[in-house]
This record gives sequence, C-alpha cells and structure tokens, in this order.
Amino acid sequence: MSYISNGISKREKREGGFTLLELLVVIVILGLLIGLVAPAVLRQLGHAKDSIAKQSIERIGSVLDLYKLDVGSYPSTQDGLRALITKPDDADGWSGPYLKSASLPLDPWGHAYIYDEPSVRAGLDYDLCSRGGADKSGGPGDPGLICNQ
Repeated sequence: MSYISNGISKREKREGGFTLLELLVVIVILGLLIGLVAPAVLRQLGHAKDSIAKQSIERIGSVLDLYKLDVGSYPSTQDGLRALITKPDDADGWSGPYLKSASLPLDPWGHAYIYDEPSVRAGLDYDLCSRGGADKSGGPGDPGLICNQ
C-alpha cells in the first residue's frame, strides 16, 4: 500500500465521494423519472377532484331533499344554498340548519356551487353544478361543468 504524506492511502482518498459524472447521471435519471411520473400523478389528482365534486353534489342533493321534506319545496334560486344554513322568510316548516358549517360549501377548486331552481334541464327539479378545475362559465349541461344527474 502506498501512503501519501498525511497518512491516507490513495485508495481511501478515491473512495471519499462521488465524481461529477456520477452526480450528473443520478440527476438525469431523477429528471427522467419525474418527467414520466409527474404528469400521471397530476392527471390522477384532476380525476380525484372531479370525483369529489360529483360526490359533494350528491351529498348536497340529499340535504336539499331533506329541506324539501320539511318545507315542501326546494329553495328558490334567490335563496340559493344559503337556505340550508339560515331560514328564508317564506320557509314554513324549516328545521335547519341543514349543514354543519356556517359557510356555504365550496367545490374542490374553491369555487361556489351554481344552484338554480327550477332546473333548465328536463326531468330535474333543480340544477346544482361545479364549474370544475378550469372555472368554466355557462349553464347546466354545458361541457366542463359537473352537475347533478
């Protein structure tokens, strides 16, 4: 074994760290993995929010059905979802609040739900929609909106 003046062998000196080439190879591999995996993860996240919005619309729809059982009709467009929290003037039989929160529910993207009564779509009593991640404008039935069925 050959020794350097400070008592460390050449072998020990070479094993002390990574070379620049090794670090670059690791960085390139990590970059490729992130480039391949990140889009798939983000796509799944988008689908998850769509699913949460659909489930939330169904849950709010169930609460609206309870409101109708007590009052006899769904809240008007003017009263909106606020009628589930505070009693409207014309809501005889109201036995709410129907939501635990004191604030109106928001969709997974942080937007207020769109509520219209009566529905503009055939066969439905009301429209309850989320604008989705792209914050689409328009009415129930338009592409990009997530609405009650």
